[in-house]
Amino acid sequence: MIHSLTLALTPAQAFDAPELRMRLCEELEIYDEQLSGIKILKRSIDARGRNIKVHVQLEAFVDEPMPESNYKWEPRDVSKGKSVIIIGCGPAGMFSALRLIELGLKPIILERGKDVQRRRRDIAAIHKLHYVNPDSNYCFGEGGAGTYSDGKLFTRSGKRGDINRILELFVAHGADETILADAHPHIGTNKLPQIIIKMRENILASGGEIHFDTRVTDFEVSNNKIRSVVTEHNGVSKSFSAENIILATGHSARDIFELLDRKTILIEAKPFAVGVRVEHPQALIDSLQYHCSIDEVALRREFLPAAPYSLVHQVDGKGVYSFCMCPGGIIAPCATGPEQVVTNGWSPSKRNNPYANSGIVVAVDPSELTEYKQYGAFAGLRYQQDLEKMAWTAGGKTQTGPAQALQDFVDGKLSNKLPDCSYQPGVISAPLHDLLPPSIGKRLQEGFKAFGEKMKGYLSNEALIVAIESRTSSPIRIPRDKEKLHHPQITNLFPCGEGAGFAGGIVSAAMDGERCAEAINDLGINN
Repeated sequence: MIHSLTLALTPAQAFDAPELRMRLCEELEIYDEQLSGIKILKRSIDARGRNIKVHVQLEAFVDEPMPESNYKWEPRDVSKGKSVIIIGCGPAGMFSALRLIELGLKPIILERGKDVQRRRRDIAAIHKLHYVNPDSNYCFGEGGAGTYSDGKLFTRSGKRGDINRILELFVAHGADETILADAHPHIGTNKLPQIIIKMRENILASGGEIHFDTRVTDFEVSNNKIRSVVTEHNGVSKSFSAENIILATGHSARDIFELLDRKTILIEAKPFAVGVRVEHPQALIDSLQYHCSIDEVALRREFLPAAPYSLVHQVDGKGVYSFCMCPGGIIAPCATGPEQVVTNGWSPSKRNNPYANSGIVVAVDPSELTEYKQYGAFAGLRYQQDLEKMAWTAGGKTQTGPAQALQDFVDGKLSNKLPDCSYQPGVISAPLHDLLPPSIGKRLQEGFKAFGEKMKGYLSNEALIVAIESRTSSPIRIPRDKEKLHHPQITNLFPCGEGAGFAGGIVSAAMDGERCAEAINDLGINN
């Protein structure tokens, strides 16, 4: 018999398998040998009080065998199917490719960056040599920005598609099944590359194509359609033709925005956010979130993960909020070109690094950037560029990050001493309270004061901030028809994912990729 239960458990009961079995046997009044298996459906931690509870929804299999997991994705031959060009091999591009294959269409992926194995060397060069390869870095390359910057799978975009389907596809390609149950699923930067490799192998085994080191340089357009996509690979130009194109280039492919503008293909400014990365000792955040002293953290953490947090405060009509919080994580250098310092964060699967970092950002409406009005749709992008150059200059014109102890930043004081930091290119003390635009800096100061009231101990010089967190989302949207999903001018161009302004994170980008694949398939069916 299958029993469906929802239980409020202690952390030990929820995360220790023998304890969970014992608790279930007590609840169901059965012997241990009668319990053949447990399937966790949902699991979330309630840490609002000192007595922390874990809410677990599960199925208990009593006196009958538990079925084996059956999350699989089988390649199918689409080598002779109609081809669809996909520009970009991030989550939107890869999941659109997998969906196209399921629909009998052949994906041809064009990726400016390298595969995940070769990409590692370019990322290492940023840390060690302060050299940024503009085509292969934390943002560009196989798997996109999420591959080496965390692998968080949490999204609130349930209306955009089937979240469980995306998670199950990850499991089918090697992710742990716990992502299907956890309230905030996370794969980890150390594990995600192998999953991406398996996706690539399945795309190729199905007859799809993936062209790495292939930068898109032009579109040949006539009669409101892109007739071919012009690329450059090792200095050699080549054209690719296809009936339809999915544009899934991510939020940092600024040259694509420039290309669309040159071809008079409509783009538009959109709101975004900028700020800083803040980093605390993880033990401090654990003590605040799990309601214990720092000395008690190790005991409290025996069955609990590194604690996250989520903070928001309104300052002068603008939201100041935490973004991409990384428990047990590392601050990463995410510039994509020269004269830039850009920060982001990531965590390994165990989230066992000694620091907790998060973006703390301020909402920006491009209509308010009056100094950048002459740039039209590029106003927000030019603002981003200026902030990134400011950070690069303040850091000594390397990938060194300009930093300030948190309390000093709020007090408007230059830091004589900085706490230890996970940012591997290194940090240097800088007066960020003066360097940031007042519309950002002043709001951040007020936001941090409010966060210090909400989490006593959060605001201190044990923490520091590193500038600049500028790539929270694209400052430009590539518009599309709400139903058919193609561009309003170019009827065979399907803007997709974060770079087009229609997603925010791995799962929402993946769902958007699937939607675009299905929209293209619907065109063929309806024709």
